[in-house]
Amino acid sequence: MSSTTDNEAALRGVLDRWKAAVDAHEPEQVAAQFTEDAIFQGLHPYNVGRPGVAAYYASQPIGMAAAYRILETRRLTDDLVLGYLSVDFSFTDRPTLNVKLGVLVQRVQGTWYIGHYQVSRLE
Repeated sequence: MSSTTDNEAALRGVLDRWKAAVDAHEPEQVAAQFTEDAIFQGLHPYNVGRPGVAAYYASQPIGMAAAYRILETRRLTDDLVLGYLSVDFSFTDRPTLNVKLGVLVQRVQGTWYIGHYQVSRLE
């Protein structure tokens, strides 16, 4: 069984790449962090696959940045890690938005990708 440290390392590997692409407003690079058939639920209707992820992030304002904190992890199999996070999305022209994010990351040919992404607005 893997440790929490191993699980967090798997999550951080892909989420750091996701964050860098979000912060740089590079929708195609954001989408590249997802599996080809990823289920994606942002704050709008869900999409399946990288094109929907890219379109979602292309619609976000320039200057939006993400800061995440891992709250919980579970290793489901050697190649699947479930994560529950708190994410602050900051903007240049409005208050920061805090959301909770559930992700399932999958290792494909040695690289971790997001296979499922679901945001919740909890107060």
